[in-house]
Parts: sequence; structure tokens; C-alpha cells
Amino acid sequence: MGIVHPPIRVLFLCTGNSCRSQMAEGLLRHWSIGLLEVASAGTNPKPIHPLAIRCLAEAGIDISGQSSKSVERFQGERIDYLITVCDLAKDSCPVFPGATKTLHWSLHDPALAQGSDEDKMKAFRQVREDLQHRIEEFLGRLFDDILQQAEQMEKSSSLSQ
Repeated sequence: MGIVHPPIRVLFLCTGNSCRSQMAEGLLRHWSIGLLEVASAGTNPKPIHPLAIRCLAEAGIDISGQSSKSVERFQGERIDYLITVCDLAKDSCPVFPGATKTLHWSLHDPALAQGSDEDKMKAFRQVREDLQHRIEEFLGRLFDDILQQAEQMEKSSSLSQ
């Protein structure tokens, strides 16, 4: 029997934990089909924006049960990937000594959109599309890394036999 590793943990971080990081959490959780532990947090958490919930519902993903969390809740925990999704969070990001990799995705804040309800939804949809592309790339690289590590482990074990 092979070595059992704990699931890979991904934390999305922004300032309010109300739009971008919540949407990213919902998308990655949905697409990773339970293979990853996914969470989001904010440096100054606010309630989830209703248009973020509506925007992901259009894509068949329900984030209405998610809640905003403070980044302090995750201090001292093992985080394999810390992904900041706004420039302010990147600049004020607390140190996570256990974070294996830190990524930054600079995304426009859709909550700042002006105009009609439809104009605001367009801003949320654009962020959703940006996140979808970035998460697809992230998952591709992540699974490539996992396969590469598995091959290295296999080579190491065959050399030691």
C-alpha cells in the first residue's frame, strides 16, 4: 500500500472575503471534486456579496452556504497554496510559515462596479471568467506537479530495491 498524504490545502485571500475569494473558493471546490481542501478568508472580512452568489449560481455552483472568514482563523495551519486575489491582500498578507507556494492573481473588484444591475453583473461575470481560466491553469500545473512527484517517488523506490 502506498503512502497516504493529507489533502492539498488551498487558501484564497482578499481584503473583504466577499466577492473574488469566495468565488474562487466555490469554483475550485466544485472542480476539484473533493480532492483538495479549499477555503477563503479576508484581512477585513465582510458579508458575501449577493451578486457573487448569483453569478456562480448562473454557472451551476452554489456558494450560498459559504461564509466570510478572517485570515487569522488560518494562522498556524498548514497551507499548501496561498493565493491572493487582490493587490491590497497581497500587500497586507500575513506571513504563513507553512505555505508551500504563494501565488498572486490581480483581479478587479466587481463590488466597485457602477451602473445598472446588469452592468454590475457583467463585472461579476468577467471576474468569474478570469477565475475560471486561472483555476484551470492552476489545476493543470498542480496535477502535473503531482504526477512528477509520483514519478520521482517511483524511481526512488525502485532504486532502493
